[in-house]
Amino acid sequence: MKRFRILTALLVVVVFSGFVFALAENGSESLTKLLDGNKRFVSGSLAQKDLGDAKRKELVKGQKPFAIVLTCSDSRVAPELLFDQGLGEIFVVRVAGNVVDPITIGSIEYAAEHLNSPLLIVLGHEKCGAVAATLEAKGAPEGNIGAILRKIRPAANAAKKKGGTKDEILEAAIKENVKNTSKDIIKKSSIIRHLVHEGKLKIVAGEYSLQTGNVEMIELAHAGNKQDAKTCPSHAGQHK
Repeated sequence: MKRFRILTALLVVVVFSGFVFALAENGSESLTKLLDGNKRFVSGSLAQKDLGDAKRKELVKGQKPFAIVLTCSDSRVAPELLFDQGLGEIFVVRVAGNVVDPITIGSIEYAAEHLNSPLLIVLGHEKCGAVAATLEAKGAPEGNIGAILRKIRPAANAAKKKGGTKDEILEAAIKENVKNTSKDIIKKSSIIRHLVHEGKLKIVAGEYSLQTGNVEMIELAHAGNKQDAKTCPSHAGQHK
């Protein structure tokens, strides 16, 4: 009887470990799926989407998005389009400057914890107006827009210290802002930290090019992923 209990306990551990590993792998698979969709978008060879009545009725029963995308509200940056995905496939959170507050973090937590989305990508973009406005702002930011600029200001200051041309400083600030946002999410959400630690959520970051349509990955040293936050080898050239 004792031996049976020991074997049962071992079986539970093995099954649970396999379940966590599968989820961790799904994060990588989800990233590959997004990047493959972006390749189709860039090439113009878009996948056929099911947008019919049957699909809508199916989604009424519930949703299971394979990825969470936090990105800017900029009208030129539409995740469903640039990743070539259809209804119910990605959970999108959009805010000017792709910054976070308790509401946006809560939205991310909902998708990660309750919808079991295994991937979060924080996506900045080329020529971000919110970042540019922060670099050009004089004095203390005021009002509701000022709240956005205050979030971006640390990235703007870091970019200015690095120096360079106006365009180079803007580009550096965009990348710094994406990294800071990713760090903010980890720092301010115990739920996200737990999911990452358990291997149930992978966090990555990228920048969308308005000119080429390409999403280039940004390495996150602080993401806390059990596996490196880089993409799979087939997309290694897209890192910056």
